[in-house]
Amino acid sequence: MSNRLVRINELVQRELSAYLRKHYQTEAATITLSGVDVAQDLKTGKVYVAVFGNPEQREERLRWLRSKAGELRQHVGAHIVLKWTPEFTYIEDATPERAARVLKIIDEIEKGSAQPPNL
Repeated sequence: MSNRLVRINELVQRELSAYLRKHYQTEAATITLSGVDVAQDLKTGKVYVAVFGNPEQREERLRWLRSKAGELRQHVGAHIVLKWTPEFTYIEDATPERAARVLKIIDEIEKGSAQPPNL
């Protein structure tokens, strides 16, 4: 990936996050944009979203975010000068869940090794 695309990805992520924080404080409180991946032709992009809460809440927030896709794309087009304004696909990022599961397993392993063996 070129340096230009890396900079574009970071800029889009910052711009989207700032817009959500400013205009939708309560709705965006449980949403974290964990990454953006804009295609080289700048016509499409993926936005990775970490949503906190139970499965129903996560699905509801992701549905809400997808309903705001046009507004978010318009904001990006107005504030970032690119040849094309990418059309974003919002994808749930399961990294926080996997990280919590790994930490839980590590804790269980540490607790198991800290106990003296039964003879």
